[in-house]
Amino acid sequence: MAGTSHGHTPAAWTGVVISFIGFCISGAFMVMANPVGFWAGMVVVALGGVVGLAMKAAGMGAPKPAYRDLAEVIAANQLAAKA
Repeated sequence: MAGTSHGHTPAAWTGVVISFIGFCISGAFMVMANPVGFWAGMVVVALGGVVGLAMKAAGMGAPKPAYRDLAEVIAANQLAAKA
């Protein structure tokens, strides 16, 4: 995973940190037997996902990989086989 930079973007880190805070909130309120606080924490978890996706859409996520056309790959392989 280190070679692909998986998750090493501001969008990924921000989404994970917000979701982690939401899980901590939910966990604390679950121990205190407070369902309203638990669900408020779950809303924060969902908010982390929304913020991460919004930041990715704004260009702060990993770029999509560029794939070569299949015809180019076949031609390059045939050329390499002849050499």
